Amino acid sequence: GELDHVVASFLCAESINHGITMRRSPSLQYLFYLEQIGLAMSPMSNNALFLQYDRNPFYLYFKRGLNVSLSTDDPLQFHFTKEPLIEEYGMAKQVWKYSTVDLCEIARNSVLQSGFEDCVKAHWIGPDFRLKGHLGNNISRTNVPDIRLEFRHDTLTEERAFIARSASIHYAGILHPMKSPSHGPQPSSHWVGAKVGAAPIVQPLHTGYFPKPPSDLAGGSK
Repeated sequence: GELDHVVASFLCAESINHGITMRRSPSLQYLFYLEQIGLAMSPMSNNALFLQYDRNPFYLYFKRGLNVSLSTDDPLQFHFTKEPLIEEYGMAKQVWKYSTVDLCEIARNSVLQSGFEDCVKAHWIGPDFRLKGHLGNNISRTNVPDIRLEFRHDTLTEERAFIARSASIHYAGILHPMKSPSHGPQPSSHWVGAKVGAAPIVQPLHTGYFPKPPSDLAGGSK
């Protein structure tokens, strides 16, 4: 759909299906990341209708920390076995070289995005699933290491804190323009910030500046 539809979804939805249109809007990606709005995506369906598999933004969304999961869409048309969802996971593993941990994190996201009752989610991924970071992880059920979820949580917390600091300085400058600092805070953002010496340099998202993830994160890690 149009980007306007995605904007409306950001304002109203807890999760949506697809979301490939956002590949053209880094700013919307960032908003969806900050709010962790769920994206249930079906790259095999997209491959048949809209976008070649190797150009699908799922890999980039997952790497950036968006709340993504794999789903099916019209499985009788676009899948070839009796287990279409397993097809999606198998294809993603082969094309993007995902590790078992990557696939388990995606599956955990799927449970969190689902509309099942809390008791069902607790049965599948542990009773503390609503807690943040490693506190909400039950590795015996999710097979996702605590360090992976702590990395996701710490990065998200830092991004939100950066936005809060920037907003507070902006409004302080409006209320007290003579006392406002000469520039904003040093960007700690893993998405857009970089430093050279003492001067901050802010790079647009599309330049691909991202932190190096932990060794177990995506791309065939062991």
